[in-house]
Amino acid sequence: MKPITRKRRSSGIAGVLMLIGVAIGLSGLAACKTSKEGTPEAYAPDEPAGTLYNEGLASLDAGKLRDAVKNFNEVDRQHPYSEWARKALIMSAFASYRHNKFNDTIATANRYLELYPGSPDAAYADYLIASSYFRQIPDVTRDQEKTTKAIAALEDIVTHYPDSVYVPDAQLKLVAARDQLAGKDMQVGRYYLEQRQYLAAINRFRTVVTQYQRTRHVEEALERLTEAYYALGLNSEAQTAAAVLGHNFPDSPWYKDAYKLLASGGLEPKENKGSWISKLFG
Repeated sequence: MKPITRKRRSSGIAGVLMLIGVAIGLSGLAACKTSKEGTPEAYAPDEPAGTLYNEGLASLDAGKLRDAVKNFNEVDRQHPYSEWARKALIMSAFASYRHNKFNDTIATANRYLELYPGSPDAAYADYLIASSYFRQIPDVTRDQEKTTKAIAALEDIVTHYPDSVYVPDAQLKLVAARDQLAGKDMQVGRYYLEQRQYLAAINRFRTVVTQYQRTRHVEEALERLTEAYYALGLNSEAQTAAAVLGHNFPDSPWYKDAYKLLASGGLEPKENKGSWISKLFG
């Protein structure tokens, strides 16, 4: 992640996307598509920045996203550090995102933030980065590195752009991303439980109830803790897990399973106030 010490200002997505609606003055002029180094074209005068930028908008409007990215990047190449280049760079990131080129989006948006950290569109650049990681979140059975990066980027938006229009969507994405990580721990925990590696299973389920308490996996995690502790003969912890589950989710089918398991051994849910589970939910 980029340093968080840079100056930040929030802006509205509408302000960025209004750039798409700018009137297209000139069209039909081809942008450079290959390297011109060593060719006669290399010595040709640069095209006006506005012309290149409008070509990018025209391509974007026509759904030619690859061409749009090339046009916007050409503005930056021919007219670096200009106001046109600044606007073209964020539009290049946007076009790449629309084209589902998420790694390109991340690279371009990060470059934008390096060059223009105090820009009104800095919040949008960060939002594109976070959304790109979010769109690459894999199935729960696979490595969750992208999920972790998505969470870090989304939290960055909420923390550093609290008044931004992107915060509500970032918060929704955070819920989904955290649920994904909790789901991964649940998957691994179930595997350990099936293999009778109860301590390893407990560690996974404990992570869920401590770090992802607001996800949909908490009910099952408490029931699985009941199973694992009961299997180890740690009846007090098993009873506490079941009691906390019943107190917080009395209608949960997972509570019914936990209650039935304890009843099979002549026990019932009973909270031990000294348990880490009780303290966590106390």
